[in-house]
Amino acid sequence: MRDLFLSSPWPGTIAWALIYISDYVLTITCARLYRRNVASKIVFEGSFELNPSFQRDVDSLKIVSPRFLLLLLLTSTLFTIYWVLTVPSSPGFYTFMLGAAICMELAIHVRHLGNLHLFGSSLRAEQLRGRIEYARPLMLRRSSVQIFSFAILFAVLFAFTGTYFVAGGMVSCFSLSVKHWYLARRAAANSRAKTEQALAS
Repeated sequence: MRDLFLSSPWPGTIAWALIYISDYVLTITCARLYRRNVASKIVFEGSFELNPSFQRDVDSLKIVSPRFLLLLLLTSTLFTIYWVLTVPSSPGFYTFMLGAAICMELAIHVRHLGNLHLFGSSLRAEQLRGRIEYARPLMLRRSSVQIFSFAILFAVLFAFTGTYFVAGGMVSCFSLSVKHWYLARRAAANSRAKTEQALAS
């Protein structure tokens, strides 16, 4: 399998494009199910989408997103460039970058599948009772912890396999976890500032 991805830039680029497209399609699907089935019972502060770059498109349930298509084109081109520049001399770098992208998407897909089950199962009202509200900082901290769990998983796999692909997944998941933790702290600071401003006025 490794030889397949190193023999040509196309297998890796196609694999990345497919999983990236799947991520966006599942995001829109989950957002639509959330809004239709459970938005009155599970309330997420701010946008359903955690990535600031796609919040506007996801909130409007935009099936075709120019921003997404642009990033898909840019990242796919980057993987082709990585292959051309690194595979002849340093194939491990290409494998690492491909693993960083694909493993992180796999972690995100696990969360999508959980949301699909929760939001889809809630079609019957008796399966979801009461009401819960998630503040933005809590949403981001939960995401950070979830993604960090995958970083640990990939770290354990790397310890046993020593593959660059898994190492890439470990690093990318850890980086995303840190990013979401930082965004959570910033959201909490903004919330405190608004509260203090309201009290002062």
